[in-house]
Amino acid sequence: DGRTHPDEASRQLLARQLGFSETVFVDDPERGRVDIHTPGLRLPFAGHPLVGAAWLLDLEILELAVGDVFARQDGEFTWITARPEWVPPRTLQRYASAAEVEALPSPPPGEGWLYAWAWEDEAAGRVRARAFPRRGDAIVEDEATGAAALLLSAHLGRALNITQGRGSQILTAPAPDGTVEVGGRVLMAVRG
Repeated sequence: DGRTHPDEASRQLLARQLGFSETVFVDDPERGRVDIHTPGLRLPFAGHPLVGAAWLLDLEILELAVGDVFARQDGEFTWITARPEWVPPRTLQRYASAAEVEALPSPPPGEGWLYAWAWEDEAAGRVRARAFPRRGDAIVEDEATGAAALLLSAHLGRALNITQGRGSQILTAPAPDGTVEVGGRVLMAVRG
């Protein structure tokens, strides 16, 4: 509940204490107004926490500072629709095989956000990916990164079925207007 942490400093402190890849603060549950923080910074947009927020709030629109994110549920998956330009910069690095992606150290050497990916089955649009924020906070590897999946789908211009981390499934579908749908299954892990 964002109302219990109304200022950015208290939100940042809680996000750091929780230590999750992202923490979503719901400022207005009826309107879908949300704010996202990592353990080290505020994000203007992040894909997988918005899929979770869309599932939890069951609204058609989530309001972010960057713009409105459209959401829908189809019974199995929860989807959001967003613009690639909302995604903070990151490197999309293609590898020759899924085995190469699997074998990467955590994190690989270097600076800045890295989304390592390889085709598992190019004809079917199946991708194996791992995500490394490399921003100096407690998050070494991100289990599911909808924002990077959105960028990859926009870059390749096609729908994707991405397996990331230990087994997260992220689906993407680019639209003619330049937006990309990002979807996945959501499970309630913690209450309260």
